[in-house]
Amino acid sequence: MNETLIAGIVVAGAVIAAALLLTFFRRKGGTDPAAFNELKAKLEHLDGTLKGQGGQLTAILNAQSQASGELTRTLNERLTQGVESIQASVRAIGEKLDKDVAAMEKSAVEGREALRTLVEQKLDASTTKHTDAATALRTELTENFNKTSNLISQTLRQMSSDQQQRLNEFSERIKALTEQSAEGQEKLRQTVETRLEVLRKDNSEKLEEMRKTVDEKLQSTLEKRLGESFNTVSEQLKHVHEGLGEMQKLATGVGDLKRVLTNVKTRGTWAEIQLGMLLDDYLTTDQFVVNAAMTPNSSERVEFAVRFPARDLDGADIYLPIDSKFPREDYERLVIAAEAADLVAVEAAAAALESSIRNSAKTISDKYINPPHTTDFAILFLPTEGLFAEVLRRPGFLDKLQRDYRVTVAGPTTLSSLLSAFQMGFRSLAIQQRSSDVWKVLGAVRTEFGKHGAVLDKLKSQLNAASNSVDALGTRTRAMNRQLKDVEALPLETEALLNIAAPDTDDESADVEDTEAVK
Repeated sequence: MNETLIAGIVVAGAVIAAALLLTFFRRKGGTDPAAFNELKAKLEHLDGTLKGQGGQLTAILNAQSQASGELTRTLNERLTQGVESIQASVRAIGEKLDKDVAAMEKSAVEGREALRTLVEQKLDASTTKHTDAATALRTELTENFNKTSNLISQTLRQMSSDQQQRLNEFSERIKALTEQSAEGQEKLRQTVETRLEVLRKDNSEKLEEMRKTVDEKLQSTLEKRLGESFNTVSEQLKHVHEGLGEMQKLATGVGDLKRVLTNVKTRGTWAEIQLGMLLDDYLTTDQFVVNAAMTPNSSERVEFAVRFPARDLDGADIYLPIDSKFPREDYERLVIAAEAADLVAVEAAAAALESSIRNSAKTISDKYINPPHTTDFAILFLPTEGLFAEVLRRPGFLDKLQRDYRVTVAGPTTLSSLLSAFQMGFRSLAIQQRSSDVWKVLGAVRTEFGKHGAVLDKLKSQLNAASNSVDALGTRTRAMNRQLKDVEALPLETEALLNIAAPDTDDESADVEDTEAVK
């Protein structure tokens, strides 16, 4: 509405400006009829343009009154475009007038002197005529301006009334839409609240059921887990109790072992027991002797001796003496000194250990090596691998013992290897001793096979003779059948005439099969 009012004011201003320009031109250049006529024509063209624009505005306003809210916006745009077009026309007219005025001023300056005389001559005659024409033109312009103003006012009032009516309609529609929207929102709110209430109740019930289920499962699971944990703890406590009992037994065994290893006599017995266990593992009871006398009529007895059979059956067995020694004190002193990095103590303990081993080897050599009843060497058994390794790492010590005392030092692993080799030797010897018996058995088998061949040859000749007899009997039977083929057979009266029993078919079949088998 404001834009339309502004457009009307602009049109009115344009008309007023045109009238003022006409008056100005009349005052300034009224003596030029052509310019005056041209200006009048332009003003008439402007008046026609304004009327045309007014008609367009009226048509647009009528179309706007019939259109909806969207057409109102289009009308405003068209009004704006119309106003802009009018403004452009006015600006073009102004520019044209400015150019014409400038040209006329220039022409007036140039022809002022020429026109002055003509103006003075015709001034009196044309003054009255021009005055009348100007008065008529002013009257016409005033009437046209009044008409245009009235038309614009009516148009503006009509547009204002239409706009007000349309605004009222829009307000009523907006109010109705607002009420409908409020009602819809209220219904939607009530529906949503109702559904939310139902959903809340449903969720509450389901949550309560889930809580009960979870509580039940949690309670059962907790009871189950607590029971399992209690059982596990009970079993572990039981295992711990058993382990404590085993530890007590182990402590008792360690104490017993310590007492065994502390007592020299008991320590020797322990080494002797270990040596006996190794011998039992690899040899049979008749392959070694316990507490054997190596010298006849002597009270000196070695702990164990391996029996080697003689080469011939009439010869005496040969024994390998094996004695165990365990110099624990000397070995422990050496280990303690080595851990303390005391070189002097290490040397002293090593010398004491070598002396103890050397004395034991000398004792074994003097007491138990007695060829030809024994081998020309004996074995000194050390019951621990650590002690044997310590003796073994002494440069040239074992060679010296073998060379001087003919005694070989062996640990558990070394002695096991020796006993395994002895076991294989005993097996080879047993096979060698049994080989003659095997040859005798093979000779007897060969003799029996010879006799069996003779019996087979005799049986073959007898079978051939029986086969020949059967062939001859078959030939005679076929000859008799040819002679009797013309005689009528009496199968039913045969038994009565010949006073014989009927042949058994099964027996005949069996006889035929036996005959074929013999052939």
